[in-house]
Amino acid sequence: MTPEVFMREAIREAETGLRQGRGGPFGCVIVRRGEIIARGQNRVTSTNDPTAHAEVTAIRAACAARGTFQLDDCELYTSCEPCPMCLAAIYWARIPRVYYGNTRTDAAAIGFDDDFIYSQIPLPPGQRTLAMQPLLRDEAQGAFREWQAKADKVRY
Repeated sequence: MTPEVFMREAIREAETGLRQGRGGPFGCVIVRRGEIIARGQNRVTSTNDPTAHAEVTAIRAACAARGTFQLDDCELYTSCEPCPMCLAAIYWARIPRVYYGNTRTDAAAIGFDDDFIYSQIPLPPGQRTLAMQPLLRDEAQGAFREWQAKADKVRY
């Protein structure tokens, strides 16, 4: 099967989720060795979960199906360029290749603020529109020290 076939499946997921009222017009499939192992649709509004983007729901399904938190032998096909949250999830899952249809500019043109979030990320925390303030760092360091010393930790 070709990348175009898998992209059409991601687009079909977007259309299905949209038409069934699950959420925004976004769909995703994850492919391993030429087979779709997981599908995802945007389910933000139907689940009241702002993290239920198509890529995240597909990553969750793929990881559950495979019993692992790393998908380093998979490809991800998504109907739109991943937002910053989804892009981070893709990196955390170690997915090495992403194909996307619409761009983040296309998403912004229909009312999704992905492009705005992208513009905020490179700014220093004090210049972002989201108020951010460090607090109790010394106390928070305790858990980091414990993690660093933990002999049986599972690295990711």
